[in-house]
Amino acid sequence: MKEFLQDMKGHILTGVSYMIPFTIAGAVIMGIARVGGMFYGVTDIWDAAHQADAGLIPFFNTLDGLGGLALNMMLPIFSGFIAFSVADRPALVAGIVGGLLASNLGTGFLGALISGLFAGYLIKFMAEKIHLPESASSVLPVFILPVFGTLFTVLFMQYVVGAPFAAINQALVDWVSMMSNGGNALILAIVIGAMVGCDLGGPVNKAAVTTAMALLTEGLFLANTAAQVAIIIPTLGYGVATFIAKKKFSNELKEAGKASFIMGLVGISEGAIPFTLVNPTRLMIVNMVGCAVGSAIAVMGGAVNEIPISGCYGWLLVSNWPIYILGIIAGTAIIAAGAIFLGKGFDEEDIDGVM
Repeated sequence: MKEFLQDMKGHILTGVSYMIPFTIAGAVIMGIARVGGMFYGVTDIWDAAHQADAGLIPFFNTLDGLGGLALNMMLPIFSGFIAFSVADRPALVAGIVGGLLASNLGTGFLGALISGLFAGYLIKFMAEKIHLPESASSVLPVFILPVFGTLFTVLFMQYVVGAPFAAINQALVDWVSMMSNGGNALILAIVIGAMVGCDLGGPVNKAAVTTAMALLTEGLFLANTAAQVAIIIPTLGYGVATFIAKKKFSNELKEAGKASFIMGLVGISEGAIPFTLVNPTRLMIVNMVGCAVGSAIAVMGGAVNEIPISGCYGWLLVSNWPIYILGIIAGTAIIAAGAIFLGKGFDEEDIDGVM
């Protein structure tokens, strides 16, 4: 069993190593777009309505979308190369398509992880159990394994993984909405922060962020304040960790750390995913604690964010912004410390060696 778990970790790290370049490329392109938008006073450069604006604003709007295209490939590539690591080339298409479906279903990196492992081990099992005559053996890797592997993977993701995740998401949305109407401010801030940091774009994160943004229309700003603080804390934290403890991280993750820090500054949370996936059992908890503490400090200190913007270009628009930034700094410090002292497997041997 221990050997199997070690092999599984190696497959996951292979997926991470192939995913990192997509993270970096998307982050840098989107960072350029959002900084460019800042020079024109635009804080929501991703909004398609800016295509009608003057100057270079439409260009930066398009650039942001193109960067997002690269970033959206993270989960399909992650899932695809986990499957590839398990069962070689025949599993690649099933893993990528399963990861794309995981992304579309809103299951986040956990869904992509499940997709990659399911596709890989399914196709490995099929390859071992299906025996064809020698004259037809070439059909197995180019037709039977990719076609039926993909079919079974997408059905599994749609009906076994997707449905429960959707139900969990709706239940969490209802719960957060209930807490926001008359709930304790400290508890709400801690819960929202922890939910945002939990699965970094998965159903728990989406439930918190979506509900927080919806409550803005009702003039309720507490949940949004907690969510917007928490969104950027993990990305900033891992970026800072790679600056402080360079020897602890592989060359790939050092570069990913630079991109992660940029992503945090411009309000993108996905930069933390490659780091979290290296050691998820510990670092998901670190993420939740850092985000919860940062959100609690901001909310209890009286900061109020009335707009759905988490990037640095919106910080000075927040009421009592020094406390808001203090919350971000505190949460970032917790994530950085957690990565440095509790994170395992960031070094060259564990990451680069799985290729």
